[in-house]
Amino acid sequence: MLKNLQNISKKIAGLFGKVSQDIGIDLGTANTLVYVKGKGIAINEPSVVAINKKTGQVLAIGKEAKRMVGKTPGHIVATRPLVDGVVSDFEVTEQMLRYFINKVGKESFSLVPRPRVLIGIPSGITEVEKKAVIDAATNAGAREAFLIDEPMAAAIGARLPVTEAAGNMVVDIGGGTSEIAVISLGGVVASRSLRVAGDEMNEDIVRYCRDEFNLLIGEKTAEDIKIAIGSAYPMKESVSIPIRGRDLISGLPKEVMINDEQIRQAISRSIRIIVNNIKSVIEDTPPELLADVMQRGIILAGGGSLIRGMDRLIANQTEIPVRMMEDPLTAVVRGTGIVLEDLENLKDVLVENEYAKSLI
Repeated sequence: MLKNLQNISKKIAGLFGKVSQDIGIDLGTANTLVYVKGKGIAINEPSVVAINKKTGQVLAIGKEAKRMVGKTPGHIVATRPLVDGVVSDFEVTEQMLRYFINKVGKESFSLVPRPRVLIGIPSGITEVEKKAVIDAATNAGAREAFLIDEPMAAAIGARLPVTEAAGNMVVDIGGGTSEIAVISLGGVVASRSLRVAGDEMNEDIVRYCRDEFNLLIGEKTAEDIKIAIGSAYPMKESVSIPIRGRDLISGLPKEVMINDEQIRQAISRSIRIIVNNIKSVIEDTPPELLADVMQRGIILAGGGSLIRGMDRLIANQTEIPVRMMEDPLTAVVRGTGIVLEDLENLKDVLVENEYAKSLI
């Protein structure tokens, strides 16, 4: 009797899976991307929520909220509900997820069942942090929530043969975390998850401007500088740009010129930490898999990998070929989409939890 009930529930779940708009989410510290099964990437917005502290009301989410960062009155706060890739504010994360899920659901019929949601998470987070992500997704309207490690999703997004007995090395440098992993047979063989990534580099630039120029700048200005002239390896031609902020001595507005060499010096500590951890993962990799990695090369993904010369620096330091994957910013969410399209056959790549067990 119990077996019959289990078979019936699996058939109902399979029917729901065929008609529901299952979605994959790259729940990033800086940006959240949403993939809709059968349609592709539907949403790419900043992971920012603007809240009225007096009323507790959410005023804006995503792009509109990011425009408010650093420009709000005292009673309005534009905040990131995720810090270093994990949920720091459960209620705000839930509201943000509900907003994105509802935005996708508006285009479907009301009779379509609630979606199953697959979420990319940093590989180094705790069981409590995993549960927080699952609870936030289910409370936000997901029928079921599954988790997948971000480096695994990025590798699948790069169309690497992750289920074969061969070594694939992925370095995913995001906003809050850098994920380094060697993958074989659908599992992670050696990995590091660092809380050092794009946001840390922004803070490095803020500190450098304060220490070297007595100039106070905001996080958004620091990010703009990093994107404009940031580099990990010496460039052929020096580039400089003006930056504006507040003079810490006089308290008045001030403008100074800054060049790529100074920014390289500012972010060198964070980049050195990432490179040293890549070396540590290589040291932990079994020799047979390392031979595959040397042949296939290291794959770079994530927004942080777009810093000029990052691939050359890693290649020089590791003596292994390095290549940037196509469209590195969407690597993880494209990986979740590929898994969603063939969830039954790729269920082994999911992070084990009570929901994932129901698929087996």
